[in-house]
Amino acid sequence: MKKTNDVIPLFKQFIKETETGKRLKKNGERIKAGSIDNYKYVLQNLIQFSSDTNFELRICEANKLSKRELQSEKSYWKKFYQKFTEYLYKKGCHDNYVGANIKVIRVFFNYLKNDKDFFTGDFQRLFYVRKEEIDIFVLSPEQLKFLIHDQEFEAQLLKSELRVKDIFVFGCTTGLRYSDVFLLTNKNFEQQDGEWYLKLKSLKTKTFSYIKLPLYAIEVYQKYKSKNDRVPVFGKISLFNFNKTLKKVGEKAGFTSAVEVSREKQGKTSKLVKKTDTAQNRFCDKMSSHMMRRTAITTMLILGMPEHLVRKISGHSHGSSSFNRYVHYAQGYMDKEISKVHSKLENY
Repeated sequence: MKKTNDVIPLFKQFIKETETGKRLKKNGERIKAGSIDNYKYVLQNLIQFSSDTNFELRICEANKLSKRELQSEKSYWKKFYQKFTEYLYKKGCHDNYVGANIKVIRVFFNYLKNDKDFFTGDFQRLFYVRKEEIDIFVLSPEQLKFLIHDQEFEAQLLKSELRVKDIFVFGCTTGLRYSDVFLLTNKNFEQQDGEWYLKLKSLKTKTFSYIKLPLYAIEVYQKYKSKNDRVPVFGKISLFNFNKTLKKVGEKAGFTSAVEVSREKQGKTSKLVKKTDTAQNRFCDKMSSHMMRRTAITTMLILGMPEHLVRKISGHSHGSSSFNRYVHYAQGYMDKEISKVHSKLENY
């Protein structure tokens, strides 16, 4: 009779060894807290799935199985993949979230095999990781200019809203990630020959950036700069509160046009409708911290900056698929504007 092991205790050990640094990346670096949080979310999903469906989560060492038992084990993990993904889809999850869960489970299998010498049979290769292309929402150059320069609009904002608006504009200019923006101190700002530059090393990619700042970004910095060089320039604000306030800023700015949002489940696209009186998704409702970096990249591309320079500023590699999405979006925007010009020329 084949000997089985409970998956949940092994998964908890996987998380613990990652947290303590016993398990590291291939380059010897510690695994980031964000990744560990994702492991914990997957663990909770597995526990809930097992409880709700009465599906026993167990694993056995494949090198100790007979040919018949090995085939049975393969069927078990095929069934697990089908039942677990089906469970997540029924809860309303989409392809990216389901795929992220499966990706972590594959990492867990590899941990058992490579770190614990527990031969899993590589059944994780049966698990397909689905991905979906989520709609990109960015400010147009006109919308960004409005947030930068319209003083009458600024006068309508509460102090907390003005702070978020300023930080958002700064992020839309520099292309920094949310995490990097809130780590900036006075030491990251440098003046040379009358010009101001932002210098930093990305928390996520470890790449160095040296970005020249426009006057309005310098004014934002000087408004919030700290007397203590060790204290972050923009202070602290939770991601939840930042995004919540930013949506209010967008609403006050009049960025309320309806937008169409679609997501994918098992490769099938469906439109998302917000349950409001208007049954529409508004542009301001889609404004978030992610929009800062996306807006900066697409604005640079739209206004004619060469791709290789934008990549250097944003820290994207040459083969980055995510960067290519920005290029396609920017091209679409330019095509639309050119069509307007053509239309005016065609009508005599």
